[in-house]
Amino acid sequence: MKLILTQEVTGLGAPGDVVEVKDGYGRNYLVPRGLALRWTRGAEKTVESIKSARASRAVRDHDHAEQIKTKLEAQPVSVKVRAGAGGRLFGAVTPSEIAGALAEASGEQVDKRTIVVDNPIKSLGAHEVSVKLHDDVSATVALNVIPA
Repeated sequence: MKLILTQEVTGLGAPGDVVEVKDGYGRNYLVPRGLALRWTRGAEKTVESIKSARASRAVRDHDHAEQIKTKLEAQPVSVKVRAGAGGRLFGAVTPSEIAGALAEASGEQVDKRTIVVDNPIKSLGAHEVSVKLHDDVSATVALNVIPA
């Protein structure tokens, strides 16, 4: 069965890759979970859009990663969330929310999958998160979680 991956699948490929898998694995696991689409001629456009989106988010090289790191670490980033009594959040701060706040504060589009949150952020206040920009370049970002 020929499929187009829509998400990273360990040992199989990255989003946009066209892969050949056994029928049962594709039909019963990958497609129902939204990890892949059935390959068709019309899906070629989907493959190209996924690949172009991945390329636009990718960091070009080590020097580019260092520039982005400097921008991200220059100023603290604020995320507004709903909180209850005592500063406890209704849920946790997600990497998507952090990526949006980083884009707003620094102007840099950061892929949410590169954001590393060691412990779930479930309270108001100052926190630190790491953003993996390149194999050997990570930025440590000061994150302020404030009530909405």
